[in-house]
Amino acid sequence: MAWIKTVADHEATGPLKVLFEAASKRAGRVFNIVRVMSPNPHTLRASMGFYQATMFGDSPLSRAQRELLATVVSKANRCDY
Repeated sequence: MAWIKTVADHEATGPLKVLFEAASKRAGRVFNIVRVMSPNPHTLRASMGFYQATMFGDSPLSRAQRELLATVVSKANRCDY
């Protein structure tokens, strides 16, 4: 397994701190899937925007259907989170 150096909450500054605070406000904490992108806040911001558009944007699928698809894909990929 690869090891990626991540930024801890208390070490985050500037745009990364803002992104971490937003993640904490939404989910109560910064999940590892967010933290793994911490060395590159630009990538993290783009990823969070993609997630928001995919899960909450206009779609013929309901929110529940999108969550179900995400769960099935995670299971198929043997993702533990």
